[in-house]
Amino acid sequence: MLNDTLEKPAPRAKEDRWSGRLVRWAAVLTLANVLADVAIGSPMMVLPQLLDHFDTDQAAWLNASAMLAGAIWSPLLARSSDLFGKRRMLIGTLLLACAGALICLVAPNVWIFLVGRFLQGAALAAIFITVALARQICTPGVAMAMVGIVTSGSSIVGIVEPFLMRPIIDMFGYRSVFVVAALLAAGAALCVRSVIPESPIRGTGRIDLVGALLLGGGLGAVLAYTSLGSDLGWLSGGMIALLAAGVAALAGWAFLAPRVDEPIIEIRALTRPILLTLLALVLAAGSFRSMLQLTGIVAQVPPDLGLGYGLGDGEAVAVLLATPNLGIVIGGTCAGWVAGRFGPAPALLGGIALGAVATFAMLAGVSTLPLAIACGALVGMAAGAIGASGYNLATSLEAPERQGTTAGLVSVVLALGSVVFTFAGGEVLKASRIPGMSADGAPVSTATGVYLYVAMAGVLFVLAAVPASILARGGSAAPAAPGTT
Repeated sequence: MLNDTLEKPAPRAKEDRWSGRLVRWAAVLTLANVLADVAIGSPMMVLPQLLDHFDTDQAAWLNASAMLAGAIWSPLLARSSDLFGKRRMLIGTLLLACAGALICLVAPNVWIFLVGRFLQGAALAAIFITVALARQICTPGVAMAMVGIVTSGSSIVGIVEPFLMRPIIDMFGYRSVFVVAALLAAGAALCVRSVIPESPIRGTGRIDLVGALLLGGGLGAVLAYTSLGSDLGWLSGGMIALLAAGVAALAGWAFLAPRVDEPIIEIRALTRPILLTLLALVLAAGSFRSMLQLTGIVAQVPPDLGLGYGLGDGEAVAVLLATPNLGIVIGGTCAGWVAGRFGPAPALLGGIALGAVATFAMLAGVSTLPLAIACGALVGMAAGAIGASGYNLATSLEAPERQGTTAGLVSVVLALGSVVFTFAGGEVLKASRIPGMSADGAPVSTATGVYLYVAMAGVLFVLAAVPASILARGGSAAPAAPGTT
């Protein structure tokens, strides 16, 4: 078993109150997380141009490649951050993403482009590395508030990005997306190097490369099957082989992990509170991600089709699509503040309860635009609160020298819940499609299918509230007194 020890603490004392320096730290760490949103989202704004340029119809792979790569990178980068320092690995992650953007910029064919997207996927690790870094350069109460800001603040990009990027794309073409991503990654790496101190706590040992490859590759393969199966064929030979390889890799990791001295994830160290936290997060993430997807779908259906749902088009619908991002910023920031004073478990339970109320209210909101806007904002707030509280709670329950690994595990669980339950909701809508009817070229489903989708998301929130309630009653990870370590 790994014998973790702590290095001698850095001379700099942990920040125990908000100051100008702490505001700069929060801004820089938020900038690093913005890169993850840009690396994943911006290329989708030029997907038709990419398909045309590379003369391919593999939209699913171009769309999902960076997200899947993030799952593969996560175990390795999370463990590395515990051993080699959070700031050092954050800089390395940003530089990997920069290199990936440059490869995408000059890629002569789709295979080289996918290599670039694989490197860009490392940007997703910035989220959990910034969480672990914040937890170790600030005292617990201040750190929890900062985690709320850095995990949710980047969502503001979702509001302004289309307005900023569209004119640039129209003027300079699809390559401008990757120029912006490369410049942002390089700038964020420079800011982290110049402004952020290194974490004072590290573990000792080595990295289990075999375990990292088995776990990351297995997760990536299973998520790829779940994400791409509907487009490429669930029972096609290639997809079945992909699923089999993923399951075999995960089984191999589960078999080897208890038998190696220094596993990539110490399974025996996953205590009951951590497992309850991960269970609540996988259910809640699936619920709020599926609801955010449904909001975008229902927004494109005109009410005059007479389906019993639909919100039409126009500026009001643009507000509907923007409000969840604003809600994420508000929810994450408030949850961090609450966690710093009362502990992250009550904040997590509150976010789940808010999400459940908003989701069930959406049963009426699918046909009423003002209510849909309010529900979208509340679901966004729930998403921000759940993400911030999940990171805060899980890392609070773990030894400091393993907080990077634990934060990485939270990221993987959030991605897993998002992909699996969003897929399940999509299958509900697909099963209830109305033949021969479409809205703006896209197929539409019956009102029963939409209501069933919403009910499924609401039930997931209710189920997530069970482990969250157990954690809240147990007083898990209550905040430390100011100035303590």
